[in-house]
Amino acid sequence: MQPDPKVVEQLVEIITHEVLAAMLERQEKDKIPEGGQCKFDCAESQCVHTCFDRTGNVVSAGAERLSSTVGIIPQDLSLAGMIDHTLLKPDATQEQIAQLCFEARKHGFASVCVNPTWVELCAQLLHGSPVKVCTVIGFPLGATPPEVKAYETQVALDHGATEIDMVINVGALKARDLELVAQDIRGVVTTAHRGGAIVKVIIEAVLLTDEEKTISCLLSKEAGADFVKTSTGFASGGATANDVALMRRVVGPEMGVKAAGGVRTYEDAENMIRAGATRIGASAGVKIIQGPSKEPAPAAPALAAAKSY
Repeated sequence: MQPDPKVVEQLVEIITHEVLAAMLERQEKDKIPEGGQCKFDCAESQCVHTCFDRTGNVVSAGAERLSSTVGIIPQDLSLAGMIDHTLLKPDATQEQIAQLCFEARKHGFASVCVNPTWVELCAQLLHGSPVKVCTVIGFPLGATPPEVKAYETQVALDHGATEIDMVINVGALKARDLELVAQDIRGVVTTAHRGGAIVKVIIEAVLLTDEEKTISCLLSKEAGADFVKTSTGFASGGATANDVALMRRVVGPEMGVKAAGGVRTYEDAENMIRAGATRIGASAGVKIIQGPSKEPAPAAPALAAAKSY
């Protein structure tokens, strides 16, 4: 019986991944600090390694063009339970935040996603409900020092946040200062996990090449993040199915992938989930869960910026 070519291809990719990761590990062995550890991951022709000391701090990080791997699209989930009901406008009022929380309770959204100033109010309004309180760190530019992001995370936890969406240092990534990017993510992850919160790492995909998207996802995985997320919604574009699919291939089935920015309809959400998203960030959550549009959606202007708020 002839073997299935697709199965053979997947097996070859998986074996190649393991062999190349082992080669990298051997090459980097001398760099591992006493009592520390290094992690190695490969995807989309990139291998990334991050080394930690015995206290869990990042001491080095790097990337090499080597191999590829196979991602797995996750199983279907309840749509409302996959949506972070979002309001990140700078001019949002207390009344609008209260309405956001009311809608989240009513429809069973996964969380409300708000700016840090509203975390305490949302925690009070959602007390006793399964809806989580999500906030954003280093938002929207990601250009604050790692220590500031870690402190901002701790304050958010103290006020009742249970999910943290942090923006990476995009400039550092593009300059290939991967150690800084890894430290940035690790500081937030360590603080959040200590407080029982999960972390979603916003890579701002519209500003990155595919190679940079791959590296940022692998660094997030090695730093212990729970999700990678496409966008802030404040850059020149938002989520695309291609980016979600790439991110899913890179992180595999172990991590979540959040699509955010420009997801406005049931069809948009369905496309993102089909591509591999397990969470959707949207301000149009109520409209999305009402189901397929009755009329064809008008074409969006070519240069319109996608917004998640």
